[in-house]
Amino acid sequence: MTINHHPPEDLLADFAAGRLEEAYHLVVGVHVAECARCARFVRAIEQLAGLALEDVEPVPMAADAFERVLARIDVAPGPRAAPSSADTFGMVRDVPPALRDYRVGKSRRVAPGLSMRPIELSGSGKARAFLLRSAPGTRMLEHTHTGTELTLVLEGSFSHEGGRFGPGDFDYGDDEVDHRPIVGDEGPCLCLVAMTGDLRMNGLLGRLIGLFVRL
Repeated sequence: MTINHHPPEDLLADFAAGRLEEAYHLVVGVHVAECARCARFVRAIEQLAGLALEDVEPVPMAADAFERVLARIDVAPGPRAAPSSADTFGMVRDVPPALRDYRVGKSRRVAPGLSMRPIELSGSGKARAFLLRSAPGTRMLEHTHTGTELTLVLEGSFSHEGGRFGPGDFDYGDDEVDHRPIVGDEGPCLCLVAMTGDLRMNGLLGRLIGLFVRL
């Protein structure tokens, strides 16, 4: 697998520091697991953080400090019985390990040639995650975003003004980016997406169609 598009370094640093909410952490984590270059960067950040901790002067703590911290942590839900990958990710040939513990909702059509399946998250963050499947040759209208969108290609490809994105490639979109993705003709394109806000279609036709597109 040749990966040409990567997350910004500040996003990777936030991932390494555990500052991303669950949906974004999931998408970046799946990319890092497949990308040796980004994995090296994340390890370097983690090592720097560890060295910084070694230089911190120890602070006296109460004898029951650990117990009090545990008492303030929300009780995590019990382990989920994850369905088989065949039942949950029937549209994915090779399920990334980071996705195997997540349940995925039913597929629904959101536009011609476009369908999505929501991913059930355990946290309460604002970002949502879903699998987005596009038919070969699908041409989306030019759009931007009212929030931030992270897209990771799992299968197939798409192209826009930023280049061609194939398996493992990462695409970043926000309210400063206008693009018009076109899916490759070699087969369906399946992406893992995390986003806040909505798509904002450009042009009169786009705004009319945008009333019926909800991701």
